[in-house]
Amino acid sequence: MSMTRFFRLVADTFFAKRYGHRAVVLETIAGVPGMVAGMWVHLRSLRQMKTGYGPMIRELLAEAENERMHLMFFIEITKPNLFERLLVLLTQGTFWMFYFVLYVIFPKTAHKMIHYFEEEAVKSYTEYLRMVESGEVENIPAPKLAIEYYGMDSDAKLSDLIINVRADEANHSEVNLRYAETD
Repeated sequence: MSMTRFFRLVADTFFAKRYGHRAVVLETIAGVPGMVAGMWVHLRSLRQMKTGYGPMIRELLAEAENERMHLMFFIEITKPNLFERLLVLLTQGTFWMFYFVLYVIFPKTAHKMIHYFEEEAVKSYTEYLRMVESGEVENIPAPKLAIEYYGMDSDAKLSDLIINVRADEANHSEVNLRYAETD
């Protein structure tokens, strides 16, 4: 929990109220856990020569893909600069190594940590939505990619996108809590 607070403090300090840019960096990191966990569970299945891991592997990899799509939506909105792109590379690489080691040694703890991260993501997207709905942030049209991905109306706005992304994050939180308690 304290690690979650630390990362929240860093994000709040670095990005302040630039939630679109915050989303780009955080969604880059958010795509790592599902991929790492899905890959590790897949390899565990191969090592143990057991078939029962399929649903978990598919769910974890689907989570990683969903987070990747979130990143693609916010890249279209924010158009990150070179510094932010470099920050994404550095952050993702560092987090990948950290999370891989954590997951190999303490998978339940790793899932619990992601549960907390996803809870914070829900809070961040709730604040972002509040800012859009209050007019602090322009409620621009949602990117075409997001409209197609979520099956939203063609006139969907940023607020509609945030609502969908926030729902995904809440689901990821529940999934990771379930794996933390049962894995």
